[in-house]
Amino acid sequence: MKVLITGGAGYIGSMVSHVLSDHGHQPIIMDSMTTGSPQLVKQFPSYVGDIADKNLIKAIINQHSDLQSVVHCAGKILVPESVMHPDQYYYENVSKSLELFTNLNSFGINKILFSSSASIYEANNGEIVNENSPLKPLSPYAKNKLVLEMILEDFCKAFGMKAVALRYFNPIGADPKMRCGPGLTNTSHLLGNLVRVAEGITNDIKITGFNWPTKDGTGVRDYIHVWDLAQAHIAALEFLDSTFPSESNFEKINVGGGNPTTVLEFIEIFEEVYGSQITTIKAPSRAGDTAGAFASIEKAAELLNWTPRMSLEQGIADTIKWHRKMNG
Repeated sequence: MKVLITGGAGYIGSMVSHVLSDHGHQPIIMDSMTTGSPQLVKQFPSYVGDIADKNLIKAIINQHSDLQSVVHCAGKILVPESVMHPDQYYYENVSKSLELFTNLNSFGINKILFSSSASIYEANNGEIVNENSPLKPLSPYAKNKLVLEMILEDFCKAFGMKAVALRYFNPIGADPKMRCGPGLTNTSHLLGNLVRVAEGITNDIKITGFNWPTKDGTGVRDYIHVWDLAQAHIAALEFLDSTFPSESNFEKINVGGGNPTTVLEFIEIFEEVYGSQITTIKAPSRAGDTAGAFASIEKAAELLNWTPRMSLEQGIADTIKWHRKMNG
């Protein structure tokens, strides 16, 4: 099948593109290239432009008449930035996505796989959460994700569209074949910060928050290898092609590793994989931070026949390998 991937030159989008190709499908890339890297997806048909550009969407569909589904990964993703500039986040993420969904519906494209986030959950104690757990998005970024889920669900009810929202937990790692990987310049991501310290680019790492109600006071995360995450997208696209069990034609599904790891535990594992110690500094929690949570992934196993396979250590090792490849 042919699949349009918005944000297809980004970290997640590029990995999904390569895994789609590995499974014999044809990814079509659409990316503004504001933060995306065309080199990650240079072998695939690519279109540079904005997701709200109706004429571009029409042109892509005209050139690929057998296009069946859309994976919507495009959007701004930095939580601290969203707190400082909520106007930009609501415009870029919500308003433009609404335009995208409206245009796709008008052109007869009715299957959408949406990159949502576990940040929408009420995550006070580092507890396990399933798809029906209480929601409490704290940052504008997280609120964007929840609003878009609600919009998609309403579109499915009103227009007969079918959609799945994959609620990502904490993706790490790079393509095991080293075709794509993270940029590592995002200073809000723990693993990228650790790699920069270990490689001597920076001197130390700030651990934001030591007073959460967790086993060691640091936040809980649920890490998932980006390759496993991409495999979940393949399973979800196949699910969209099947008989939909939900009357609303909309499903939300957790995609995580299913295991809790505190920040301090993660740093210790990184030190073991890398082979050196990391200098850490205690810092206050950031606006929009929570204690975190980890995923119940039973629904993904039941509906998608998907479970993660790659280890936390493999995700760290692949990230280090990718960084060294990109930096000579």
